[in-house]
Amino acid sequence: MFRGLSAFPLTPTSEQGIDTAAYAALVARLAAAGVDSIGALGSTGGYAYLTREQRAHAAKTAVEAADGIPVIVGIGALRTSHVLELAEDAQKAGASGVLLAPMTYQPLTEDEVFGLYEDVTRELSVPLCVYDNPGTTHVHFTDELHGRIAQLPNVGSIKIPGVPDDPRQAELRIDALRALIPDTVTIGVSGDWTATRGLNSGCDAWYSVIGGTFPQTALALTRAAQAGHAATATELSEGLKPLWALFRRHGSLRVMSAAASHLGLTGEPNLPLPLRALDETARREVVATLDALQLTS
Repeated sequence: MFRGLSAFPLTPTSEQGIDTAAYAALVARLAAAGVDSIGALGSTGGYAYLTREQRAHAAKTAVEAADGIPVIVGIGALRTSHVLELAEDAQKAGASGVLLAPMTYQPLTEDEVFGLYEDVTRELSVPLCVYDNPGTTHVHFTDELHGRIAQLPNVGSIKIPGVPDDPRQAELRIDALRALIPDTVTIGVSGDWTATRGLNSGCDAWYSVIGGTFPQTALALTRAAQAGHAATATELSEGLKPLWALFRRHGSLRVMSAAASHLGLTGEPNLPLPLRALDETARREVVATLDALQLTS
């Protein structure tokens, strides 16, 4: 479950609620493509904007639509008690694993971050992926903190942000972290434009934004890296540079929102307020890039 391609789809949402039919179809599309796991309610899935009831519904919908593909459900929230409630809901829905980022308002100390994972893992019956996402949470994990958390029961993976540009430095980054964690804990990379470097440098998984909308494209890159064809994987990623540039300019969530609606996979609006769709100029830019790259699946 915590290896290969983990695809993170949108949760199409308006002020009327989740578009259940569109969401189920997005998840079923990923399952049909043969992704290794599906990340429901990640950052791309807009988990932080949804109520507990909406999140429980989305988790149940994803598990049912996944047709046996493992579903990893995001359970991040500001209060530990709420995280525990969301973990219970995810497990009741049949999730194969959970994903936890330490959400913050007040800055958290390292002991507070460790305490969150200690309290949550104690109550779990499924494995957990530690979500290291400093750009959103403003929590900066040290490798030593990762090492402490990785020793807790039920920790199965660490989702790290992008690795260094230099291939040797990327390898050293992964090696340094791997030396501090048990062999049973995998390392997965996020930040799609750095995914190839991460996989080629020894990461076990790619927790992928693009995979949630274009699973075949992401699978081709992942399988090349898994097979040891580093040059092929790098070439495939280089070919997606125009899309990576849009991710950095507009945010990957908004770009995937525009892509999904352009392909007819969701209606509009598909983001919860206050998030808004790209303006027409940026949307045309996304459509032109998808057409130029022939991205449809």
